Parts: sequence; structure tokens; C-alpha cells
Amino acid sequence: MPFNITIPDVIDVMLVAFILYQLYRLIRGTAAFSIFFGIILIYLTWLAVKALEMELITALLGQVMGVGVIALIIVFQQEVRRFLLVLGNRYIKTSRFSLRKIFSLKKEDAETLQIAEEIVKACQSMSAQKIGALIVIGRKRSLDLFSEGGEILNARVSAGLVETIFFKNTPLHDGAMLIEEKIILAARCQVPTTEQTSIPAGFGMRHRAAIGISEHSAAIAIAVSEENGHITAAIAGKYRYNISPDELRKILISGRLD
Repeated sequence: MPFNITIPDVIDVMLVAFILYQLYRLIRGTAAFSIFFGIILIYLTWLAVKALEMELITALLGQVMGVGVIALIIVFQQEVRRFLLVLGNRYIKTSRFSLRKIFSLKKEDAETLQIAEEIVKACQSMSAQKIGALIVIGRKRSLDLFSEGGEILNARVSAGLVETIFFKNTPLHDGAMLIEEKIILAARCQVPTTEQTSIPAGFGMRHRAAIGISEHSAAIAIAVSEENGHITAAIAGKYRYNISPDELRKILISGRLD
């Protein structure tokens, strides 16, 4: 019997492949990947026993597959949320992320570059003094959710203020600093940590939080280690470790790790 492949069939296959690929990108390297692989094995087993007309086990696995959607939502709630955030931030707003686009400024706007310089200056100083820090740079109020429970500042971005906030004896040094729309929105904020299992063992909670918040939002996250002073930048779940101030400056302006 000949196969009649139509354009909607091709589009259907491409959409399914795209969704599965995006899901794979989000869960690879995490504990959820093993769970997802197990669910796929159960589904393939169900198809096999159904084709072999093994009624009892088909009925049992059919009950499992019947509640599969609800189970997937419960098990992968963080991944589903992250997937929707990726769609909203990457495909609706823009496919490129940069400090200039965060503030909606023109290329020649000196204020944008000045903010980048203040952040670089603060990170360079804290790195030299081995002062731990976690700075999250968002866009278009996308970090409001993570400011809950933190200390709202709405202050001008300056290297001196950033260093003062993260100084070890200040009450605001724990947690993340959120920067949006030219201002320091809040400090001492709790942000999600990554579930990636491939993270180097030497990475502390600040590094894991930097990668985690970059997975959950369209943001550039910067972590300064208090153990060795190394600077790490994270975007969209990927990171660069032990970067120089010049490299940090390029990342802030271009919005890319490469």
C-alpha cells in the first residue's frame, strides 16, 4: 500500500522533532534526563506488547500511559516552566541577548557602556579581594518574580555600591543582586539553582545559582568566587569559568559567551 505524505504530515513531524529536541536541550545533564529516558522505554514497551497482542500487560501499561501527561507535568514541572520561559524570552522577544537590548538603548548610548564598566570594575575588585558575589542582569522586568523576599533597592548602578552590598559584614551580601533597566532592583534575593549533574565539583552555591537563574530567565548571571576570586558568567544554562575582566566586558556588551 503506497504512502501518501502530505505537507501537513511533514510539518507535523518537524514540530514534534523540534519540541523533543528543545526538551532534550533543557534536561540533558540533569537527573530528569534519566526519568525521561525511563518513560520513553515504558512507552516503547507498551507499543511492542500491544503489537504482540499481549492483553494483560498491555492493559497494565495502558493505565500507566493513561495518566502519563499528568505524571509528566508533575515530574518535569521545572523543565516545563523553563521550556516556556525559553520560548517566551528567546522566540518572542529576541533571539539575541545583549546589555544594549536590556536597556533598549542605541549602540552609541554612553550610559549603557558606563553601566557595563561599573559592573566590570566591581567584579574585578571583588575578585582581587576574594569577595563572593552573585549578580543577575535581566531585561524588561523579567526578574520581578525573583525579587520577592529580597531587599528592594531601586538604586543607581555603581561599582562602589555593588562592592558595599557584597562586603562580608553587610546584611545584604548573601543571595543575588538583581539589575534591570539601569538600576539595582534588589539584593539578598533567592534564585533557583541548576540541576545539571555535569557541574564541576568545585562549583559552590553561587555558581550553581548563577547557572540556575540563567536557565530560568533571559539573564546574564555573574558569580565571583570567595575561595579563589574567579569570575564566572552564565547565559541560558551555559557558562564560562575563570574569565578576565576584559572577557566579562565583552560578554556584557554582546550578550554572548563566545
